[in-house]
Amino acid sequence: MTFKLPGGLRLWVTLASLGFIAWALAGHVAGLRELTITARGWWWLLLGLSLSWLSLVVNGLAWRVLVNWLGHGVDEVALVPLHLRTNLLKYLPGGIWHFVDRLRTLQPCIGANRALVSVLLEPLVMAVAALLWVPLGGWQSGLALLCLLPVLVLMPRWREPLLIRLEQAKWKQLNRAQSEPLAPLDSTQLGSGRGGYPWSPLLMEMVFVLCRFAGFWCCVQSFGLGDGHPLGVWLAAFALAWTVGLVVPAAPGGLGVFETVLLLRLHGVVAEAPLLAIALSYRLVVTLADVMAAGAVVLDQRLSAQQHT
Repeated sequence: MTFKLPGGLRLWVTLASLGFIAWALAGHVAGLRELTITARGWWWLLLGLSLSWLSLVVNGLAWRVLVNWLGHGVDEVALVPLHLRTNLLKYLPGGIWHFVDRLRTLQPCIGANRALVSVLLEPLVMAVAALLWVPLGGWQSGLALLCLLPVLVLMPRWREPLLIRLEQAKWKQLNRAQSEPLAPLDSTQLGSGRGGYPWSPLLMEMVFVLCRFAGFWCCVQSFGLGDGHPLGVWLAAFALAWTVGLVVPAAPGGLGVFETVLLLRLHGVVAEAPLLAIALSYRLVVTLADVMAAGAVVLDQRLSAQQHT
């Protein structure tokens, strides 16, 4: 007999994370009211918005590199605009609709199996890439060494069995969420079918995470905390929090999980009121960047369609 939480694990993780954030906010109302952003600080936030938008473009390019590494050349679809447009869908309830849209777009071009692998392998490579930045924060009681171990997951010996399990599980989840079922998978062609290590996608995703951190660092600078602690400490905490927000089932877009892990990781290192302000301003900046990127692609596609007609 298996015990199931009412509403599912995702709901309870979300509630716990948001509850922790609400508790932290309630305990630091006075400290947050005392914080101000100078004119220079607003320029830092604007730069953070620009760098966060740039990180989305790099993320789309990294996905294209991954799809090409898999041997799934897609000439019929512009992968970077597809990635930018669908990225905004991760904020919808369920947190899977960006996967669904990409899957439906790629299926007619490369088939159901290849499309699913192209979609599912990306977050796995992203998580490993982010964790590789954690050791720059120092030994951290062994966390630095622990965060290097996931590199082994991308070796074919471990990657392929994991991909097969993910394909089978995610396919059922994606189909349950659809009123119109997706094309069936070929059970004899599960996995990527690739040998070797995905070095080029991994390096591109590391650049993406670094660009993502650059946007976060601008939020740190906007509150005047950039000089108080080594850059590696901030990078390590950000990379860990971002990875947990990516892989833990919770609110769409990692809302609440990223902020919770960041607060816990830097507790006692950075004052909590400024850290809360940084986390919340960064959430606003990256969400706005997602909206701008998706909006720009949609607008460009509509203008192109009007020109053709």
